[in-house]
Amino acid sequence: MYTVNLNCYRLILLLVVILFNSCGNNSQTNNPPANPTAVSYGGNYGAVQNLTEDFEQAHKGSYAAGNLNFKTGIWYLADALTGSSEADYKTGKQAVRIKNNGKISMLFDVENAVTVTIKHAAYGHDGSSAWGLFAAINGSKTFIQIGKNISSSNHQLQTAVFNVQKTGKIRFEIRKLSGGKNRINIDDFTVSGTQEIENEAGTSVSTGDTIAMTKPISQHSIAKNDNDNLLCGNPSGATASINNYNNYLINQNYYTESYSRDRCGPNWVCWHLGSTDLGSTDRLNNFRADTKLPAGWYEAQNYSYKDSGFDKGHNCPSGDRTNTSDANSATFLMDNIVPQAPYNNQRTWEHLESFCRSQIQSGNEVYVIMGSYGTGGTGSKGYTTTIDEGRINVPAHIWKVVVIIPNGNQDLKRINSNATLIAIDTPNDNSINPNWQQYVCSVRDIEKSTGYNLFSNLPKAVQDSIEVTRYGGTPKAKRRLNF
Repeated sequence: MYTVNLNCYRLILLLVVILFNSCGNNSQTNNPPANPTAVSYGGNYGAVQNLTEDFEQAHKGSYAAGNLNFKTGIWYLADALTGSSEADYKTGKQAVRIKNNGKISMLFDVENAVTVTIKHAAYGHDGSSAWGLFAAINGSKTFIQIGKNISSSNHQLQTAVFNVQKTGKIRFEIRKLSGGKNRINIDDFTVSGTQEIENEAGTSVSTGDTIAMTKPISQHSIAKNDNDNLLCGNPSGATASINNYNNYLINQNYYTESYSRDRCGPNWVCWHLGSTDLGSTDRLNNFRADTKLPAGWYEAQNYSYKDSGFDKGHNCPSGDRTNTSDANSATFLMDNIVPQAPYNNQRTWEHLESFCRSQIQSGNEVYVIMGSYGTGGTGSKGYTTTIDEGRINVPAHIWKVVVIIPNGNQDLKRINSNATLIAIDTPNDNSINPNWQQYVCSVRDIEKSTGYNLFSNLPKAVQDSIEVTRYGGTPKAKRRLNF
């Protein structure tokens, strides 16, 4: 009798524990924490696999040893300063300048590193100097050298790549090893394979726009790829190979794109828009080059569009990423931008972007694919084919495809004939009509013009159904085209 009662007690206790855990799970939220710029949210939030320090955020005008709080965290500089003169070789407004046997050291940890890339040059007209990359792992006070010595003798920035392949908590240090009074410039220090970052006090580091967070994935989502930017497919089969330089895949986390080196801009950009993407973050307007492009590729700058007659036209718009400053900042990378006729950008496209965001307020989620093709557009100063001394292609057409479905899970299965589909193709012309519905077309029309397969992840039968419809002005109104 005692055994039976004991077993019953154990069973009741087990049921109570299960019930408690179940209630706890159902009460969980997937909203970001109060500090949206923390590097690690924990739980379902993961860090981007790249950390880039551009040495722009803080300034130090003397070679005396001291600490600087840069974007990624606190660095120690000895016989080093931040130089912004014409003799300093830099990608932005300033770079680090090191003399004698000086060094710069991270006073925070990164977790795991695959490679490190560093841009470097001999300062001004100085002679050659050697320097090296060193690392201390898992709290060790001993720094070991990574790779071989690097010689800085060129008077323009070069890129050094170090194969690190280390796990655990890592601190890096750059040491000048020779050259005496000859000085070197160091800029754009990038670690790939980064996970969590901690500063000296062990707290999360606020990183501004350098370290972006991946979008949260709900624990209760049945399909793990829900909300993925490329849920519908990779339209052009882009790859992250530098040999594929005109169809180069870049994951910016808040959006994913195919980039063309020769056109100096995106072929297409894909993103998901949901309620967690919208918040109260102000538009940052920090247009800037993407310094993570492969070495030797031209990086469009904010000033590349000056006096061109074209707007810096977002693909993934700033207004679709207002939940955190990191998210909004990511939209101002110049490889998310194309030369867009001002009225096209400020009227027609703004109206469609606002329409898409209004769908979120109505309980929907949205998948967007946007791109451009052709050469030659008409801005406020007339027709042209390129800007920035021929480096940046001006597209002839700008297009967008929008898929609207009610909030829910298993998104890929729910994109079918019941989904609301919008496809438009506009001329890049300043005389464009502000009503985007004047430019409605079918997905097949865009695929014929671009050669892309926009919904390659959908079943063929579904593609054949939704790709030949035109948006009719209401969420469910469609009419089939006859071919």
